[in-house]
Amino acid sequence: MRNFVRIIIFLTITALSLSCHKDKNIDYRQEMRNFVVAISEKAKSQNSEFQIIPQNGVEIISTDDSPDGQLVSGYISAIDGQGQEDLFFGYTSDNKPTPQSTTDYLKSYLSRLRESGKIILTTDYCSSTENRTLSQQQNQSAGFISFQATSRNLDIIPQTPIPNENSDEITNLGQVKNFLYLINPENFSSKNDFIKAVCATNYDLLIMDLFHNDNEFTANEIKQLHNKANGGRRLVIAYMSIGEAEDYRYYWNKSWKRGKPSWLDKENPNWKGNYKVKYWDSEWQAIIFDYLSRIINAGFDGVYLDIIDAFEYYEG
Repeated sequence: MRNFVRIIIFLTITALSLSCHKDKNIDYRQEMRNFVVAISEKAKSQNSEFQIIPQNGVEIISTDDSPDGQLVSGYISAIDGQGQEDLFFGYTSDNKPTPQSTTDYLKSYLSRLRESGKIILTTDYCSSTENRTLSQQQNQSAGFISFQATSRNLDIIPQTPIPNENSDEITNLGQVKNFLYLINPENFSSKNDFIKAVCATNYDLLIMDLFHNDNEFTANEIKQLHNKANGGRRLVIAYMSIGEAEDYRYYWNKSWKRGKPSWLDKENPNWKGNYKVKYWDSEWQAIIFDYLSRIINAGFDGVYLDIIDAFEYYEG
């Protein structure tokens, strides 16, 4: 009986902790849509060709959050593509097939977006030759452009053949046939080393960070990164997390802690130094808009928006 009581108390406390951040007056999915639309409007007002690509959180494309629901026209118009991790490999464990039910679920949304003219970029986490090949085949069959990441940290340029390698001049997402996802530059001792390594490849699109450690890439350096080794041109897209704050970013104040500022929430237990944020808060959005301006001024072709699925945390 005492054990039973302890279980009831534990479950009650757990339920309270999960629901404490919920506000029934907030539509968390719509707030994320609104945020992405605002980012798109701000960016495209300065550069109409600037590409907006959210990653994950694909459920918010429809009014009823189902794959068969009516697409949210304002949100769909605001984005140019969609990123998705773990579609075929990596959902439960790296280099392991994603459960078929999960793949089917995600594909149902991604296919809707592809049918509406959006480019789908998928990242599967798989290291074996067999699984990389299978990932490429499955993604190509679905009409998606894929990257087979051999490291979850996205800190390695894979020493593997680039699928559909070409010397084309890539000026928009619709021309992209392959991409490199390299947002962690810690394996490169300097910005120059990073630039040399990337420019020695022929990827059509590069997703990277605005910074090498705390050192921001300049417009001239981004211009260099547009060059493929074979003389073609690539797109260069900047990674930006909008659903979590990162304590290694230029905007971080060492005095911050959960609840101070009011929009800062708990640390992500899976990623040290990353903190949940009330992404609908105007102060947090102002930080992101400043970050976006830095990206635009550096000469990037677009932005890859991460932690779109932050609404799941607040829905509890």
